Amino acid sequence: MSLPILYSFRRCPYAMRARMALAVSGQNVRLREIVLRDKPDEMIEASPKATVPVLVADDKVVDESIAIMRWALGRHDPEAWLEKADFSLIEENDGPFKHHLDRYKYSTRYEDVDALEHREAGVAFLRKLEAKLDDAPYIAGQKRGLADMAIFPFVRQFRIADMDWFDETDLPNVQRWLSELMESEIFKSVMKKYPTWKESGEEFAFPA
Repeated sequence: MSLPILYSFRRCPYAMRARMALAVSGQNVRLREIVLRDKPDEMIEASPKATVPVLVADDKVVDESIAIMRWALGRHDPEAWLEKADFSLIEENDGPFKHHLDRYKYSTRYEDVDALEHREAGVAFLRKLEAKLDDAPYIAGQKRGLADMAIFPFVRQFRIADMDWFDETDLPNVQRWLSELMESEIFKSVMKKYPTWKESGEEFAFPA
């Protein structure tokens, strides 16, 4: 059987978390880096919703990031991420928090949006994380788990919108947690830059 294909976009937080799960599991794939404004026909044919990440295996297409994480970890889960999952918190991240994140970070894309109002709504979710991190270094407890790795790329995006403001906000636990995960070897390893597949025709072995 040939290796699965992963269509990915380096800066997409959904693709980031999928790549981290593949990396920790040691599940090899053929990485195809895409550009969102010029998506390859092959990806759209595999997944008509045309959003990354998309995993194309011999027997299936998996086009939801959490499903890709579970697919990879179901094959090998050396850090027991699946045992330390909080799917309700992930759903809150992917639903309400992502809604407010988009309207805060990309407010010019929306009509009649108050970016600061959405920032405050997003902070309410961050304060929930802050409380969880009072008792342990990770959302999952003493060691990182699925919830940590699924959520932190979106908190990273929230910080990028105004890093000076974020770093001055009274969220010391979240700031420490985010900084540690951004500096982790696994995150650095999945953020390597690749030429785009549509332009270069090159696939890359991942994890390298």
